[in-house]
Amino acid sequence: MTWDDEYDVVVAGSGAGAMAGAFAAASGGLRTAVLEKTDLLGGTSAYSGSAIWLPGTRVQARAGIGDSAESARTYLRALLGDGTAAHREAFLETAPELVDFLERDPAIEFEWRAFPDYFDAPGRLDMGRSFVPLDLPVERLGDLAGLVRPPVDRDRAGRGHSAKPMAQGRALIGRLLLALTATGNGTVRTGTALTGLVVEDGRVTGVRAVTADGPVRLRASRGVLLAAGGFESSAALRGERGVPGGAEWTMAPGGANTGDAIAAAVRIGAATGLLDQAWFCPGLLAPDGRPAFTLGFRGGLIVDGSGRRFANESLPYDQMGRRMAAAQGPFHLVFDARSGGLPAISVPPLVPDDQLASGAWVRADTLAELAARIGLPADALTATVERFNGFAEKGVDEDFHRGEDPYDRYFSGGGSCLAAVDRPPYYAAKVVLSDLGTKGGLRTDPDGRVLDGSGRPVPGLYAAGNTSASFTGPVYPGPGIPIATAMAFAYRAVQEIRRDHT
Repeated sequence: MTWDDEYDVVVAGSGAGAMAGAFAAASGGLRTAVLEKTDLLGGTSAYSGSAIWLPGTRVQARAGIGDSAESARTYLRALLGDGTAAHREAFLETAPELVDFLERDPAIEFEWRAFPDYFDAPGRLDMGRSFVPLDLPVERLGDLAGLVRPPVDRDRAGRGHSAKPMAQGRALIGRLLLALTATGNGTVRTGTALTGLVVEDGRVTGVRAVTADGPVRLRASRGVLLAAGGFESSAALRGERGVPGGAEWTMAPGGANTGDAIAAAVRIGAATGLLDQAWFCPGLLAPDGRPAFTLGFRGGLIVDGSGRRFANESLPYDQMGRRMAAAQGPFHLVFDARSGGLPAISVPPLVPDDQLASGAWVRADTLAELAARIGLPADALTATVERFNGFAEKGVDEDFHRGEDPYDRYFSGGGSCLAAVDRPPYYAAKVVLSDLGTKGGLRTDPDGRVLDGSGRPVPGLYAAGNTSASFTGPVYPGPGIPIATAMAFAYRAVQEIRRDHT
């Protein structure tokens, strides 16, 4: 075999898990290459709020919130049972070690930020246990700043970063990039799409990829870590595997997350699981037909194709998305002038005038007129709103218990999130079933080793993040679980790579 370049570790992907794994490898003296299919680093992680659900670490201890690995274990066990106990224990064991490792680098700083866990279950923290990276001044990155994917609105418009400090997901990717670069052992190769894995004598020893200059073969003498996201952008794969929603409605960046890494591993015998699952969320359609991830409903109500409510609109977004998947659309958010604009948070932010001009939002002076404009039965929509307004007056949602959970009240400042819809003009915004990525993929053991159909590790091959099957199954326990598990199992994979060669 002839190689175009040789490394100790090749990492496919550049989201939070991939970058954490690459930094862990490079900081340990391993020559490490990060391969990114697109021209920008960070994937969906860069678009995210970058909450990181790693329990029992020194970040929570500094904040004095009373978090512990034991309380997180109680919480996860209540939600998930013990079917994936080995992965759960590996995750909990790794969390404090990983945070200690990351914060030893001067480029990486975290702080706890209140954001409630998603389920009322033993071990829950009502104000949450997740943390976020500190904002990162663009000038601190220097020439590297242009490699980091900008916020979703600017990215979709083809614009780069503003002069403001990088925040949220961009700060996380930027900080990991700074740390990786400082090791002197990390190479970032954008515009490099994985096309296959090289197997010699039963072991994965490298990758095949394609660049603008043609195909390349890259040696990975210690191991290959696949952390390149899921297949949410592939309409064909979603249809084949029964994932609700649509490729046009995912929050993944354009041109990314088409399942290439998963497919490459399957071709050499890797096993898969949870292929019908995703991290779901409601999405409000923007003028370009793409969704805006929407959460934190503090007003309005969502109706289905019959003009009726079907869920507590203030549910955590994955739970609301799953209610949408089980209901019959089309879906609309109905609100009024009382809200003073969109009664929720959207990413990217939506401009009301643009929404109305595009037809994504409709405005009317009466509910009957609104119903006619969006094709719903006027009597059903009117009755639904009147019933909801009665609940708002009493302060009790007798149908879906909206406002009873700390998560519901978090986005309304602790007050009621039941506000009557009775001040014209009325608005209806199109809502679609969006997602933050699929969560089914390669089966792995607790050390990130990819397993074959017999449950045996594939030598030299590792996976993390949405390229792997999540140990949380169809459950989304709390803010930052996707990023945290990606980072933790990528880190564990690198520790296993190092043990495998000692």
